[in-house]
This record gives sequence, structure tokens and C-alpha cells, in this order.
Amino acid sequence: MMKILSNSELTIGVKSFGAELASIRANGTEYLWQADPAYWKRHSPVLFPFVGSVWEGAYRHQGVSYQMGQHGFARDMEFELLHESAAEVRFRLASNEETRKKYPFDFELEIGYRLRGRKIDVMWKVRNTGHETLLFQIGAHPAFYYPGFKAEEAMKGYFGFDRKEDLEYILVAEKGCADPDTRYPLTLNEEGLLPIDVHTFDRDALILENSQLKEVVLYTPDRRPWLSMQFEAPVVGLWSPPSKNAPFVCIEPWYGRCDRAHFSGELKDKEWMQHLAAGMGFRGNLLMPAGNGPLIPFPVASHSRYDKPSACSFLRRWSGWCR
Repeated sequence: MMKILSNSELTIGVKSFGAELASIRANGTEYLWQADPAYWKRHSPVLFPFVGSVWEGAYRHQGVSYQMGQHGFARDMEFELLHESAAEVRFRLASNEETRKKYPFDFELEIGYRLRGRKIDVMWKVRNTGHETLLFQIGAHPAFYYPGFKAEEAMKGYFGFDRKEDLEYILVAEKGCADPDTRYPLTLNEEGLLPIDVHTFDRDALILENSQLKEVVLYTPDRRPWLSMQFEAPVVGLWSPPSKNAPFVCIEPWYGRCDRAHFSGELKDKEWMQHLAAGMGFRGNLLMPAGNGPLIPFPVASHSRYDKPSACSFLRRWSGWCR
């Protein structure tokens, strides 16, 4: 099932499968990757309850081992339609017998999208409906077309950041898991931009941790700003499929990260896990402006209330503009 929201500025499509944003159109231009499986079969999946891979495809909780695929399972499940109006749609996924076999927690995950002019509010809610602490991660994985992509040209564009100095990243090292102990300097050019070419992602995603960035801007090859995202997430991944010369790039704010290589501890001790007490709720709000127009600031609070005072509560901003 696909739901379409449209106003005079913007049209988006949202699938009930994965509650995934599948299209962003403005000024006759499609900005969101259209999931050609020759490169990557998704558009903008929400990653839950894990971001990335767990070591050798398994994690441990209270001494029991569970199998888990990359990025969790929510992106591959049908969501229930909760609400639909001219400007907003919301979907819900609740834990069930199938999810408990691989993830022994009770939860409700709600994902919503709202149009406001040239902007898209992306809304996440996670509720712990069980009796023990809910351990989870959640992240975004939107893929955007390179502007003016030409397969025969090595240069694809540039990234710009709100911070220009002392940036560092880590890499996926082994079996989809990271080596966080080896850090690499992110070297920018004389204009403070990171050139993106066919070799930028030869070693997979560039992962920036510890809230180094609050904004990532995608520039055209002639250095015009094309699309920008702002976020409060502590980790962001930059990715395009290695060695494929793909026509898109992903900017991925995460509350989580893949395992470190060879991690064999308990889930509660995994890096970048979110811990949500029984009966409590997590709320995340993201903002995605699109179309011709400036970036419009969106107020961000460090904590929010969701039904009850939350032991794990964030208000996130994911913002951008397209030209």
C-alpha cells in the first residue's frame, strides 16, 4: 500500500511496508532514490531495532543467543495504518510472536510523515510495552540522487559540514562490523568541502561518531548546494554502494551503530544502545524541507514527554533543502 501526500510545494509517497518514505518530488524533480535493485533495492528505510550488523549475525541477551540480520527487521515488515489526512500519515508496528522469536522485547513503533509547505516532518515513537528495559537502536537511511549524475565522470559532488576541523571517521572492518579503535582524519579541500568521487566509499561507509556533525550538505559537482540535512543524532553514516558507481548517496543519522568486530558481550553492553525503561516512551521528530527555498530553523528540545516522563527521550531534527 502506498499513501500519497501532496500540497502546492511538494509530493511524497509512503509505503506501508516498512513505513518507508519512497518518493520526494518538488519542482518536477525526484530527490529520493527509486530503489533500482541493480544498485540498492530501498529508498529510505527506518532501521529498528538495530543499526547495522551484529557480529556473525547473532547477539546475546540474558545468556540467550538470537539471530539478527543487518539493520533489524522493521524495514521488512508490514505496518498498520493508524491515521491518514490530507497532510499526514502514520503507521504502527507492534511486537508479536514473530518478532519475539528474534527480539525478546515488547514494543510499539510508530512512524509518521507530515507535510508543511516545503517541509516534511518525520515522526518516530517507540513505546516499551513490556516489563523489562527495552534495548534498541533506531536510525534513518535515506538515499538521494546525485544531482546531474554522469556515470562516465569520476566526480559526483561534494559534502559540506557545519564543522571544518578535527573531523574523524571509523570504518566497517570485518563482516559488516566496525573497528572503532582505528580512526581516520576526514580531510577537506581548501574550500572546506569533502570531494565525492567513485572511490570515496571503496571501503564502505564513513562513520562519524560522538556528535561531530549537526549538518551535512550535498553539493553539485560545480559546488552549488543541492540538499542539506540537519540532525541531533550522535552518529552519522555517509554511504554509497562500494565499487558500483551508483547514482545516489546516503546521509544517515543514527542512534546506534553496528557491533565492533568480534564483540561477544551482552546486548546491554553493546555500544550506542538505547535503554528505555518499562512503560516509558521515546519520541523522535525529524524535519526534511525540500524544494526551492532556504533552510528554515526548527526548534529542538533536548527532552520531551511521551505519555510518562521518559528514561530515554530525544527530540531529533533532520532538516534540509533542495534546489
